[in-house]
This record gives sequence, structure tokens and C-alpha cells, in this order.
Amino acid sequence: MELIQSIIDWYLANINYFTITLLMVVESSFIPFPSEVVVPVAAWKACQGELNIFIVLILSTLGALIGACINYFLSITLGRTLIYKFADTRFAHACLIDKEKVEKSEAYFRKNGNISTFVGRFIPGIRQLISIPAGLAKMKFGPFCLYTSLGAFLWNVILAVLGYVAHGQMNIIKKYNTELAYIVVALSILFVVYLVYKGVKKN
Repeated sequence: MELIQSIIDWYLANINYFTITLLMVVESSFIPFPSEVVVPVAAWKACQGELNIFIVLILSTLGALIGACINYFLSITLGRTLIYKFADTRFAHACLIDKEKVEKSEAYFRKNGNISTFVGRFIPGIRQLISIPAGLAKMKFGPFCLYTSLGAFLWNVILAVLGYVAHGQMNIIKKYNTELAYIVVALSILFVVYLVYKGVKKN
């Protein structure tokens, strides 16, 4: 946690398009880092005229896609056996990854299919790892990139809205980041419920 806090402090002192993209790559890979810190603060900076909100959304989504691709290609390259062995290592545990989380993400992917790479971007505990079962299942790269990008973009839009709502109140964003994360999760759940409702109604 101290390391993450140090990275957050460094980011807050060095917010620019490169650091936004870099930390979103980290957030979307197997290394845990909260996107709730990256995008809302960048959106707040955009409110001050220091950044362009559209570029923030594009680059944060690009970073998320790159991070997801890292997990995707690692899974294809290493295979299921080595991925699960890695999940049992101390390094994986330090990254908040364990066998149970990998199994959970794999079960979610099997249950929901390719669309889970989209919906999974809204679910805590699944968001960073959903690319692993996609790689293990050898999901086609085109659809993987499409669903991942759409999910990441919508997630980033929600986070950016939070940043705009809290603009001029930087101390609130920093102090109540966990609470903001819960709000994002609640909004994401409502969005997923809406998607399910539309799907059931269509059928």
C-alpha cells in the first residue's frame, strides 16, 4: 500500500498525457492500481484548462487496452498451467492475484462468453483479470480489442464525470477516493442491469 500511495503522490505531482496513459496500462495489467485515482484527477485538471478531456479519455482508454493486451498475450504464451502456477507465487500475491481470483475470472468468462471482456470492465476484482481467460480461450484479437476498448471507454467516461463533478475540490477526490469508487461501482451495476434488461426484452 505504501508503494501505491507513493505512485499516487508522484502522479498527482506529474499529471500529463504520458503519465495518464502509463498508469492506465499498469491499472489494466496484472499490477493493481486504481483507475479511480487516474481518470477523475485528470478530468479535474481538464476543468482547469490544463488538459483536454477528449484526449484524456482517448489515452486512458488506449492505456487500458494496452494493459489488457499484456495479460491477453501472456495468457496465450504461457498457457493455463503456467498462469495458475504464477498465481501461486509471492509476486502474484503481492500484485493481489491468487488462484481463486483467476478461477473466478475464468468462470465468469466461460459463463458470459466474449461479451464478458466488455461487461467485466465494470466489475471490481474482474476488471483487471478478465483478459487472462480471454487469452486462455484464444479469443479472436479483433473482438477482444473492440469489447475491451468499449468497456474501458465507458468506465473512463464515468470516472471523468466524477472528476468534473468534483472539480475545484481536489482534496475531496484525494480524501474520499474509496467512496467515489463505490459510486462508480453502483453506476456500473445499474448500467449492466440495463444491458441485461435490454437483452431479455429483445429475446
